[in-house]
Amino acid sequence: MIQFVNRNDLNVKKYDKCISESLQSNLFGFSWYLDICCTNWSALVLNDYESVMPIPFRDKYKIKYVYPPLWILQLGLYSRDSDVKLNDFLKVLQTNFKFVELPLNSFNSITNLKNKILKRSFQFLSIKDDYKSILNRYNRNRKRELVKAKVAKLVENWNDTPEKLIELFKLNIANRIHKINQYDFDNLLALMKYCLKIKTGDLLTIYSDKDELISAAFFIKNKNTVTQLVCASDLKNRDNGANTFSNDRAIFKYQKYFDIYNFGGSSMQSIAKYYKSFGAETEVYHQIKDNSLSAFLKLFRR
Repeated sequence: MIQFVNRNDLNVKKYDKCISESLQSNLFGFSWYLDICCTNWSALVLNDYESVMPIPFRDKYKIKYVYPPLWILQLGLYSRDSDVKLNDFLKVLQTNFKFVELPLNSFNSITNLKNKILKRSFQFLSIKDDYKSILNRYNRNRKRELVKAKVAKLVENWNDTPEKLIELFKLNIANRIHKINQYDFDNLLALMKYCLKIKTGDLLTIYSDKDELISAAFFIKNKNTVTQLVCASDLKNRDNGANTFSNDRAIFKYQKYFDIYNFGGSSMQSIAKYYKSFGAETEVYHQIKDNSLSAFLKLFRR
């Protein structure tokens, strides 16, 4: 039986154990990650936490709706059993919420709601081989950018403070993201600090030879995968190969300990093309967007 369980009523130990042992395991589903990033969240729970589906939600004008929080790339169904059906969870979800916008994960298979799902994608690189073999699969542009970085004498730093990345992000990236606000930056800062504390996150900053911060990226680690969660660069200082250098230094570092390097991904063709130039492949996942509100109530989502 699938039950809707409020956050305060969850058995957190059993819930996190399910996330950790699930076939779809990622950091985004853990209770501590959701506590930091979500305004509110609950979960759909099958029997004694055999499968779970976290549900981030907000309310507006006393209407509760499911939304995709920033800094959470994928959610969806987590289960130890590959035979558990996502559709069964979606039916329960739709009885509790009339507006749902929720990213699933790439392991979730969806067979209904065909006109209510959006395709999303991310790029990933197998880093099982030695670094030299991985480097040889970079295309000519990436190798050319690494030469630029060497000539520019760029410096990598793995011991900086998260505030540096947020400052760079605000100055160069924030105005491109719809409705991002201080609440989101506070969540990101809290998330990075906590991940660093429990050693599931790393911060990489890149400096020029004049000690100017020109690029930064934050990585989260889970099992055999490392994911670039967020990155930023100085848009006025781009002709030095900094972005390529940053990804290359991360690949070099993580290649010894992980199998998969997830670029964080993008459905934008230009960004996807850039990530694929490292030899990456693209994987598709889905996002539900279902608005079953009445015509009048749909106005509140505008």
